[in-house]
Amino acid sequence: SKMEQEIQDGNSSSLNSVSPGILSQTGFTVLAFIMGMLSVGGIILNVLVIVVTLKHRQLRQPLNYALVNLAICDLGCALFGGIPTTVTSAMGYFSLGRLGCVLEGFAVAFFGIASLCTIGIISVERYIVVSNPMGAVLFQTRHAVAGVVFSWVWSFVWNTPPLFGWGSFELEGVGTSCAPNWYSRDMGNMSYIIIYLLFCFAVPFSIIMVSYSRLLWTLHQVTKLHVAEGGSTNRVEVHVARMVVLMVLAFLLTWLPYASMALAVVMDSTLYIDPVTATIPVYLAKSSTVYNPIIYIFMNRQRAQFRGYAINTILCGRRAWVSEQQTSEGETTVVSVSKSQKISPK
Repeated sequence: SKMEQEIQDGNSSSLNSVSPGILSQTGFTVLAFIMGMLSVGGIILNVLVIVVTLKHRQLRQPLNYALVNLAICDLGCALFGGIPTTVTSAMGYFSLGRLGCVLEGFAVAFFGIASLCTIGIISVERYIVVSNPMGAVLFQTRHAVAGVVFSWVWSFVWNTPPLFGWGSFELEGVGTSCAPNWYSRDMGNMSYIIIYLLFCFAVPFSIIMVSYSRLLWTLHQVTKLHVAEGGSTNRVEVHVARMVVLMVLAFLLTWLPYASMALAVVMDSTLYIDPVTATIPVYLAKSSTVYNPIIYIFMNRQRAQFRGYAINTILCGRRAWVSEQQTSEGETTVVSVSKSQKISPK
C-alpha cells in the first residue's frame, strides 16, 4: 500500500543517515577494527577447518560432520555479518539501505541459529559417545547427516517469518548492523521475538546444559569407580571435564547477554539501553566465529590428527615430520586410551 511504501522510504532514508551523537568517528573506527579482526580471524580458522576436512579422507567421519557444519555456519556469519558490519562501522552509519538491512539481518540470524543448533547437536553426540563405550561405532552417517539437516531446517523455519510480515529486521546497537527487531512494541514483532527466543535460544541452551550435565555425571561415576578400585583420576577424564566446562562457559558468555538483552527489551517497554552498551552483546555473539573452531577443534586433544593435517596445510606440506602415518598413529593411540577408560569424546 501507499502508506507501507512511505514507511519503507522513511526507514530507508534513516538507514542511510548518520546517527548523530552516538559515537565519534574514532569510536566507530575502533568498532570497525575489532569487528574486522574477529571477521578475518573467523574466516581464516573456519576455512582451514573445512579445507583440511575435505582434503583428508581420514577426517571425513560421521562424528566430524557437525564440526564441519559448525565451521560453515560460523564462516557464513563472518562473511555476511562481520564483513558488512566492519564496512558500515568504518563509515559511521549503515550504508546498505533497507534491502541490505533485511538481507544482512536474515543472513546473520540464519547462520547464527544454525550454529547454535549445531552446538546443541555436538553436545548430544558427545554425551552418546562418552556414556556408551560403543557410541562411536553406533553413531553412523545417517545420524550425523540428520543432525546437520535439522540444524539448517530449524534455523530456516524460524528466521523466514520476518520476510513475510511476522516480525522484522531493524538496526541494532550503534546502528551499523541489523538483527530481528527487539525494540518494536507492535504485537506481531513482540510475539515473534518471544517465540523466537524460546525455540532458537532456550531449546538449544536446554539441550546443551542437559547433555553436558549428564556427560559430566558419567565422567564423575567413572572416576569414582577408578578410585574405588585403587586407581587415580585419569588425565583423559580430567581433560574432557575441563573441555565441557569451557564449552558451556563460552556459550554462556557469548549468547546469554544477547538473548537476555533482547528478552528484557521485549518484556519491559520502559527499559532504555544505551546504544553503545547494546552493541557489546552484539560483538560478543559475533566473536563466536573465532572461538568456536579454537575450542571445538584446536584445543581438543582428541583432534591430534586434525591438528597435524592443519599444520601441514598451513605450511604447504613443508613439515615433513607431520606425515599422515604419524598423525594416524597418534590418533589411534589416543582413541585406544579413551576406549580403555570407556570414554570416547570427540
